[in-house]
Amino acid sequence: MLKEKTAIITGAARGIGAAIAKKMAQNGANVAIIDYGNEELGKIVVAEVIEKYGIKAAFYKCDVTDFEKCKEVVSLVTDEIGKPDILVNNAGITRDNLMLTMSEEEFDSVIGTNLKGTYNMTKACSRGFLRQKKGKIINLSSISGMTGLAGQTNYSASKAGVIGLTKAVAKEFGGKNICCNAIAPGFITTEMTKDLPAEDFINSIPLKRAGTPDDVAKLALFLASELSDYITGEVIRVDGGLAM
Repeated sequence: MLKEKTAIITGAARGIGAAIAKKMAQNGANVAIIDYGNEELGKIVVAEVIEKYGIKAAFYKCDVTDFEKCKEVVSLVTDEIGKPDILVNNAGITRDNLMLTMSEEEFDSVIGTNLKGTYNMTKACSRGFLRQKKGKIINLSSISGMTGLAGQTNYSASKAGVIGLTKAVAKEFGGKNICCNAIAPGFITTEMTKDLPAEDFINSIPLKRAGTPDDVAKLALFLASELSDYITGEVIRVDGGLAM
C-alpha cells in the first residue's frame, strides 16, 4: 500500500508513534523514527521493522520545538532514506494541572512540543512536498482538543490549535495535491495514560473498552495511502464513541 514511500513519524519511539511506524513499515514504507528522549527505544523500533519488513529505516534524535533541528533532520532523512512523502506529527507531552496552579513552564512546554512542534515539522517538510506536488500530513490531535478537559488547559489548547493548523494547511496546500488531516484519539492505552482512571473513561465509552495504539495506526495508514486522496482538512476521532 505504501511501497517505496518514505514516512517521517515524530514521537515514534513508543506508544502511538511506534505503532504507526510499524504499521507503515508493514505496508511497504521506509520510515524515519524521530524522537527526543527515547533514543534506545527508537533504535529498537528501527531494528524491528528492518528485520520484519526489509524496508529502510533509521532513528533521528530531534527536539521538534527547534525549527533548525527539524530542517536538519528532514534534510538527513532525504539524503539517507528518501524524499519524504508522508509526515506524521505525533510528538506530544502532557503537564496536567489545574489552571490556578499550572505554571508558565507547564503551559509553554506543552504548547511548544504539541503545537509549535507540529508547525515546525510541517514547515520543514513543506518545500519538498510542494516541489513534488504531493504529500500526506497527518497530525495527532485529541478529543481533549475538541471538548476540553479539566486539568488540561495546556494540552487542550495545544490540541485545539493542531486542529486549526490542520485546516489552514489543508487549504493552503490543497491545490498542490497535498492532504492534511488530523486524528483525535480518545482514551488509548499508552504510557501517557497509565496514571489516568481507566475505569472512569471506559464506563463512558460506548464500545466499553480502551483503545490501543494499533487502533490509531490503522487510521494513520488509511490517511497516508491513496485510499484517502480526496480527504483533507478532516478531524477523525478514534475514541470508541467517547466524544460522540
